[in-house]
Amino acid sequence: MAITDAEAINQAPNAPSLSSRAFAAVPPPALILLGIVSVQVGSALAKHLFNEVGSFGTVALRLFFAALVLMLWWRPSPRLSRRAWTVVIAFGVVLGLMNLFFYLALSRIPLGIAATLDFLGPLAIALAGSRRRLDALWALLATTGVLLLTEGGGHLDLLGVLFALTAGSCWGLYILLGAALGRHTTESNGLALSMVVAALIAVPSGTANAGTALLHPWVLLAGLGLALLSSVVPYTTDVEALRRLPPRVFGILMSLEPAMAALMGLLLLNESLHWPQWLAVACVVIASAGATLGNRESQSPDAPSPT
Repeated sequence: MAITDAEAINQAPNAPSLSSRAFAAVPPPALILLGIVSVQVGSALAKHLFNEVGSFGTVALRLFFAALVLMLWWRPSPRLSRRAWTVVIAFGVVLGLMNLFFYLALSRIPLGIAATLDFLGPLAIALAGSRRRLDALWALLATTGVLLLTEGGGHLDLLGVLFALTAGSCWGLYILLGAALGRHTTESNGLALSMVVAALIAVPSGTANAGTALLHPWVLLAGLGLALLSSVVPYTTDVEALRRLPPRVFGILMSLEPAMAALMGLLLLNESLHWPQWLAVACVVIASAGATLGNRESQSPDAPSPT
């Protein structure tokens, strides 16, 4: 899962000038697509690691190396107010649980289905409290997608579905806390410190479950690659894209993520979906794009974001 809360990213960081110069010639939509592909390739790599270190060990590797890279990159100061530390810790806990439940889902159900169910969390946040009639249509379309996923042919592990929905609920909390993180911390200091909190949650359980298998050189290398693909690269591309795109457009483009997950699952993991499940992915993508578009258009420029 990428760090894709548009409001939090737009408020919080100023990307290093080096990355800005590197991406200056790349169109923003291409940057977003690069980030989406990077996340889903990372998820495919994670599934390959499950056989060696399990889902707990894989989460531990990802969050440990992501925290290490972000701390070295940003060198955040721990001198924060008590309120800021409360937000940082809460965000880190949610971040750790979100990744853990998503990887538990990945160990039981196909990548495309897990990502689609996970995406319902941000969609619920976008639709929450809306009084627009059109948003009721998007909610109905998303519900139809869930029904098609669960009844779309083939065996679907119920526990995997519940894990994915729990990860999506954590993603919803992540969005709400991400906006608060942007208000109480500067640049990406809050994100880097929160990633350390998430790693502190994941590493003990991962070590207990995987043991010394985590120390194999190729496993460590794969863990570093996973952190770069699933956290560092997409975060950097999202930051740069948001410098040149309105959050509304960013959100619409991010709606492609479930479809990309299904495609990467097919290409990299040989996970074929039945046609009703492909239709379900399309329903969630359309519902997310429609809700994002309507949500942004219904706000005046000075209106506060609901997230």
